[in-house]
Amino acid sequence: MKVILTEKITKLGNIGDAVEVKTGFARNYLLPMGKAMRWSRENVALFEAKKAELQARQEAAKKSAEANVDAVKNAKLYMIRQAGDTGQLYGSVSTRDIARMLKEVANVAVESAQVMLGAPIKSVGVFDTQIALHPDVVVPVKIYVAQTQDEIEALVAGKILTFGTKKTDEEQIEEKIEEKSEEKSEEKKGKKKEKKVEEKPSKEQKADAE
Repeated sequence: MKVILTEKITKLGNIGDAVEVKTGFARNYLLPMGKAMRWSRENVALFEAKKAELQARQEAAKKSAEANVDAVKNAKLYMIRQAGDTGQLYGSVSTRDIARMLKEVANVAVESAQVMLGAPIKSVGVFDTQIALHPDVVVPVKIYVAQTQDEIEALVAGKILTFGTKKTDEEQIEEKIEEKSEEKSEEKKGKKKEKKVEEKPSKEQKADAE
């Protein structure tokens, strides 16, 4: 579908550009969000009549985005999620989750499409992404994902979390039993050696006996 952009869209075009997009993208996002209008001669004329107004709105949106840069940069985007022994999440952290968190901690409202994550986060760790407050105002942020607040604090401090070494209660009990049995075995060996040393006569004792 051919549309006329009524605002700048990252990786698509500038305000006033006529571009070809997928029909679903136009109908589900661009048109209902007022970011574009269907291309037609009538709409081209309508755009030209409204061009100055749309450009002024674009500049106002950019200034508003710039005013939120510091809030986004300083936002503590900490996600507590359940994970397995290897650090793989039970589920994932999506762009929608990050947009919701940004609203909660920084009071900055963005759409999930403005979170430039790429693929959902599926493991514990620190992840770099960007928030496009405006096509010309893109802010880098870090997402911290862990199972507990202590782990979050460790990640923030620059520590690396290790996984794959967690053991079940049964395994831990078995290890303790093995350790105790080994200790007892070593004690028995030590006692036997002491007895042998005591039983073995010295050279002086042999000489006296003779």
